[in-house]
Amino acid sequence: MTAAKTRILELRAELDQHNYNYYVMDEPSIPDAEYDRLFNELKTLEAENPDLITADSPTQRVGGAPSLSFTQVAHAIPMLSIQSVFSEDDVRDFDKRVAKALNLPPSDLFGDGSLVEYSCEPKMDGLAVSLIYTNGVFERAATRGDGTTGEDITANIRTVRCIPLRLKGSDWPQVLEVRGEVFMSIAGFERLNALQLEAGGKIFANPRNAAAGSVRQLDPRVTARRPLDFCAYGVGDVRGWELPDKYSSVLKQLKKWGFPISRELKVADGIEQCLQYHRDIGERRNKLSFEIDGVVFKVNSIADQEELGFRAREPRWAIAHKFPAMEELTELLDVEFQVGRTGAVTPVARLKPVKVAGVTVASATLHNMDEVARLGLMIGDTVIIRRAGDVIPQVVQVITERRPDDARPVAIPESCPVCGSHVERTQLVKRSKGKETFSEGAVYRCVGRLACGAQLKQAIIHFVSRRAMDIEGLGDKSVEQLVDEGLVSSPADLYALKFDDIVDLEGFAEVSSNKLLKAIEDSKQPSLARFIYALGIPDVGEETAKVLARSLGSLERVQQALPHVLTYLPDVGLEVAHEIHSFFEDAHNQQVISELLGHGLQIQDQGELGAEFAASTTLGGLLDKLHIPFVGPGGAQKLADRFGSLEAVMNADWLDMRQALPEKQANSVRGFFASPEHRQLAEQAEQQLRDFGMHWQSEKKVVEGLPLSGETWVLTGKVELMSRDVAKDHLESLGAKVAGSVSAKTHCVVAGPGAGSKLTKANELGVKVMDEEAFIAFLKTHGVAV
Repeated sequence: MTAAKTRILELRAELDQHNYNYYVMDEPSIPDAEYDRLFNELKTLEAENPDLITADSPTQRVGGAPSLSFTQVAHAIPMLSIQSVFSEDDVRDFDKRVAKALNLPPSDLFGDGSLVEYSCEPKMDGLAVSLIYTNGVFERAATRGDGTTGEDITANIRTVRCIPLRLKGSDWPQVLEVRGEVFMSIAGFERLNALQLEAGGKIFANPRNAAAGSVRQLDPRVTARRPLDFCAYGVGDVRGWELPDKYSSVLKQLKKWGFPISRELKVADGIEQCLQYHRDIGERRNKLSFEIDGVVFKVNSIADQEELGFRAREPRWAIAHKFPAMEELTELLDVEFQVGRTGAVTPVARLKPVKVAGVTVASATLHNMDEVARLGLMIGDTVIIRRAGDVIPQVVQVITERRPDDARPVAIPESCPVCGSHVERTQLVKRSKGKETFSEGAVYRCVGRLACGAQLKQAIIHFVSRRAMDIEGLGDKSVEQLVDEGLVSSPADLYALKFDDIVDLEGFAEVSSNKLLKAIEDSKQPSLARFIYALGIPDVGEETAKVLARSLGSLERVQQALPHVLTYLPDVGLEVAHEIHSFFEDAHNQQVISELLGHGLQIQDQGELGAEFAASTTLGGLLDKLHIPFVGPGGAQKLADRFGSLEAVMNADWLDMRQALPEKQANSVRGFFASPEHRQLAEQAEQQLRDFGMHWQSEKKVVEGLPLSGETWVLTGKVELMSRDVAKDHLESLGAKVAGSVSAKTHCVVAGPGAGSKLTKANELGVKVMDEEAFIAFLKTHGVAV
């Protein structure tokens, strides 16, 4: 080994150790000037010996050439959000749910909380990122994005000095995904803004925006000049490391490998200690060197985390206890009205600009006219502004004693401010126990529908958005141009656009026009869930769209489904069911869907009915969904068990009915079905379930006859050849229950790369284990197309 190479390795090791002492241990070991001397010596030696430069050298943090854009990165394991709460009672309720799920008794000490062990950390106010290390060397970084897909920010993260390019020690996993928050200290933020002001550049509103903007610079050299920090808070995809028993131990190991973790990390015995931690750090919040917006509590046991599992987009084992929002006084200058994609005419407060929690606020949501009335708001009032969750500005109170003599009332416009159509108040229909009651809603709507430019533009913007049809190149301004030029009057018109239609528009040229047309063409095979979400059905978000697609399997079934059939689906109540049904009953919406299909859209239906939906469609379920007064799920099942068919229930005489139910419930059932309208409703729902292939008289036998009926399976590690959801659907279609933890009752564990404690427990209990290749072969033997 040459002297130059020896010295280069020595300098790198010494600089890495100094970085670790400074950023991780908070114990600087040399003055900055000495660090700079060592760094410059290394830089000179590498310049003289360019063949010795490696990617993990400290000199490689300066940033490379600018990028034209960020590429998309799919997370191997989704980066989920954490539920936020604001009150101590909500935190205690969370603890009770955890204790109940883990079969733990309430604590005798406090009476209202278990003694679950929790880890406690401040909730950093920055940008969540994922860092991938292979054999100890930094390989890739990505933003959280939508939780499933983020942006590749590797070149920028490489410039953040507190993030190791090579892990310390030698016992690291083959693959390690570290998750954490990139943030900017308050002092660093103030220094950056001072430099920006001096250079005539952009002034950042707060440290979070400064950090997020710095990480997403197309030029890494700009990021390298920004004072960014990092705090690790967990791991994602891990292969070749058996996780410790405790979450806090995972973080301590990350610290040994060179990652900064929160210096405020503590372990609490029980929820009351968590609440005390929140109070303590809340009192010190303004004295911390960085901004936080709350505290995160996580169940400390990794095994318990796995047992608790996840809901749709949140872990059941963690919660964010936010701090009370910061408030300021300001003046209400005016109230303007905006029109959304559903026609809702919404009041927006225009305020005298004021700084709230570090952000200048000049407008705030007023939600609706009922809220205006509740506040007693008048134009000219002095109001209290709060950033709810330190993010969304809200008007929370009027200081009536400061009201000026010339204050004016807030009035809803009679005509739409965009198209001039009539504005009317919505009517609420409450459906319960077989009755419909009507009342005035809080929302006012423009009746112009897609004849109203605002509604049309917002509907198109939603339709083309990334989580909907994902048509790249159609931003808000482009959509506005297309609508204003009369080229687009419905989503279907996008697929009729031609090159000559758009090439002469502002912001378009030959290349961009061809790119847009290709993006439109590439969007013609959306998944059923994406297409349903893109349609913009009121109250149907991404998760409900996925439920509809997964449960009903085809666009045709979704279009045909009656409200009482839709209520069989998870988390779909009667009001949402009526919104879905009404949307597809509307003649205009039918025409738009027909035109979309006519332009060549091929919706990727999932085909069969979802196993969970199929298994839940019972006679007892149908009777329960009819909302017969005084008859709950138990009474409905008694009727099903007694009579066996809907017709028998509807025609039962008094004596037969009394054999099944108490007098009050029996009278209610007979009275309910005495109504021709109710009988027709029930018969229609039953017929549609039969049309969908449901025959509950033999349903129990069908479910029990599935090959994996009665078996419990567990998926662990990374599922590489299919998504975990698809694997779960395949198992459930064969009758298996898919659980989140391993027990003696587990029939089989499917273990992919990175399988940890679940695999260990399966081996200890002697539970059957198969890898993904064997799992796919197993599915094929049972006729499942993979």
